[in-house]
Amino acid sequence: MAAVLALGAALTWGVSDFLGGLTSRRADELLVAALSQVAGVAVLALVLPLTPGTPSLPALAWGALAGIGGAGGLVAYFRALAIGPMGVTAPVAALLGAGVPVAVGLALGERPGALAVIGIALGLVAVVLVSRPSGDEAVTAAELAEQDPDRLRRGLLWAALGGLLFGLFFVALDRTPTDSGLWPLLGARGSGLTMLAVLLAVKRPARPERSAGLVALGSGVLDMAANALFLYAVRLGLLVLVSVLTSLYPVAVVLLARAVLGERLGRPQLAGVGLALAATALIAA
Repeated sequence: MAAVLALGAALTWGVSDFLGGLTSRRADELLVAALSQVAGVAVLALVLPLTPGTPSLPALAWGALAGIGGAGGLVAYFRALAIGPMGVTAPVAALLGAGVPVAVGLALGERPGALAVIGIALGLVAVVLVSRPSGDEAVTAAELAEQDPDRLRRGLLWAALGGLLFGLFFVALDRTPTDSGLWPLLGARGSGLTMLAVLLAVKRPARPERSAGLVALGSGVLDMAANALFLYAVRLGLLVLVSVLTSLYPVAVVLLARAVLGERLGRPQLAGVGLALAATALIAA
């Protein structure tokens, strides 16, 4: 059941990110993220009274830490994409985002079986390959290293920070009390919205078109659903396994980009999709 919930979270996160990415082409990414968070809070307010769970200070505190990781990671990731080559920064962020909870889970004593270990390794490679942009979307790292080595270094640092903060999101939610239900997500949304509100007050972007705003809100509803699925999955299974399966959400993004936008998949992405399927089978087994 944990694997099913984790894959459901990956699929839902993938659709949410795809919609958010489309909207970010027509509106400021910080405003898109904020609208997404607001929609998530609205959904959570409706669902919380209907789901079992006991609110507590540890639940809200760990949730708030997760929210800082999620919102901060998003900002750092966007900054990395803006500075460095996508072909380098995106895989670095993806690898650390998936690798941090795996390392923490192993450090806490989680010991998956032999097949699952192979699946974890394949899954981490799949995340990196699928996250690479196809075609000539970015300057290669070698070219940028010659042209502007400082820019490449800063891009990698922002990507690493984004990946670490994404990993913090997974780990913090895993540490929430098992009887807290969805209450940790309220803490996560509170801290995330606070951070984004400060950034929006500084940047003051223009209001988006109504259609773009509606898509951003839809992305937020799906994002909250993915958060809930991950939270329940990690309470039923090992962090090292659930986090890897959940981190395969870029597979859904690239497949949607292929189906909806007609984007071509490069060989690394196709290989990543294949490895993701193999990793899923091994971990589920």
